[in-house]
Amino acid sequence: MIDIKALRDNPQVFDQGWERRGLAPMSAGLLAIDEKRRALQTEIQGLLARRNDASRQIGELKKKGENADAVMAEVATLKARLPELEEAERTLATELEDQLARLPNIPADETPDGADESGNVETRRFGTPREFDFTPREHFDLGEALGQMHFDRAAKLSGSRFVVLSGALARLERALGAFMIDLHTDSHGYREMATPILVRDEAMFGTGQLPKFADDFFRTTNGFSLIPTAEVTLTNQHMDEILDEDKLPLRYAALTPCFRSEAGAAGKDTRGMIRQHQFMKVEIVSLTTPEQAAAEHERLTGCAEEVLKRLELPYRVLELCTGDIGFSACRTFDLEVWLPGQGVYREISSCSHFGDFQARRMKTRYRPAGAKDTRFIHTLNGSGLAVGRTLVAVLENYQQADGSIRVPEVLRPYMNGLEVISKDV
Repeated sequence: MIDIKALRDNPQVFDQGWERRGLAPMSAGLLAIDEKRRALQTEIQGLLARRNDASRQIGELKKKGENADAVMAEVATLKARLPELEEAERTLATELEDQLARLPNIPADETPDGADESGNVETRRFGTPREFDFTPREHFDLGEALGQMHFDRAAKLSGSRFVVLSGALARLERALGAFMIDLHTDSHGYREMATPILVRDEAMFGTGQLPKFADDFFRTTNGFSLIPTAEVTLTNQHMDEILDEDKLPLRYAALTPCFRSEAGAAGKDTRGMIRQHQFMKVEIVSLTTPEQAAAEHERLTGCAEEVLKRLELPYRVLELCTGDIGFSACRTFDLEVWLPGQGVYREISSCSHFGDFQARRMKTRYRPAGAKDTRFIHTLNGSGLAVGRTLVAVLENYQQADGSIRVPEVLRPYMNGLEVISKDV
């Protein structure tokens, strides 16, 4: 959420930030609404003060036995005028609040400029893509040939962009989620959380899904939304709270189902498990001070990378440019895993720093040690990782010529020692 006080003080900073995102400068229009609203507030305060003075004056005149009709008429006029002004002020306040709520965060100075994903900057790589002595297949061909990935059955149940997994592939998905959450909680210091997957609008607003992206997730008929990511619940659990500085950073992890409408993805990844309406994901979230946030961003990204390293999956890290970062983010690192079936790197995690953008929407602050005043926290999150996409990467990178799949060593304890996934017979 944009801070209107900061906008008043430095409108050029916000205009430059929005221009870096490819948007037109907007501070002048916002400040015009703000100025009208503040002028009305001043007028209302003046009329209230005058009404109070006039009421006292009426009492004094009546005590003296003098005529108070003129002053009483003035009070009646003030009483009639005040509701009109108050309604006008509320209308402007609502308009300003709505416009501010729909505006994206300002990119960090470190975020590279760029119009779209072509402006993203690769910062490092891990691992070398495997050389195959056969033509590698895509995950959906492998899964269907194994008899354990069923898009036709899912279509009968729910339509497109769903899948039914069975046998060893169903267990492999479960193993991946368990491995990831164990790694983050046992080795990386995140606190495991089990949170709701149905939330109220206040939570969707807090992390920036509402009001701008209402078409991107599923809603129930009684006012709840299905979470598109556990970021919503992990971050918003501290809505309207004041945290102690010595408790920061707070680090949380959760393995949850996630639901996305994919409203803007018509025709994209229509086959397979890359872009589904329902999928499992491990989310990692940090709440910290502004001073700790940059280091925490690097740490969080490293925790997500460690999953790929232990699975021995080749990947690269991109820093997203201003034209590709998300609505609420000020800086983002994407992890892209190598998919030999497609011959490309595909996103498997976004690790973002949001500054105090979400905290302002959630009204979440912390009290620095020894201070009377409070400050907004900084929030960060990342996928650690998207389980379905990781399953895709394992299938494609660990496939063998006969269509079987070697199970990564780190997952074998979760698979009851299974080393190779073979075709159902």
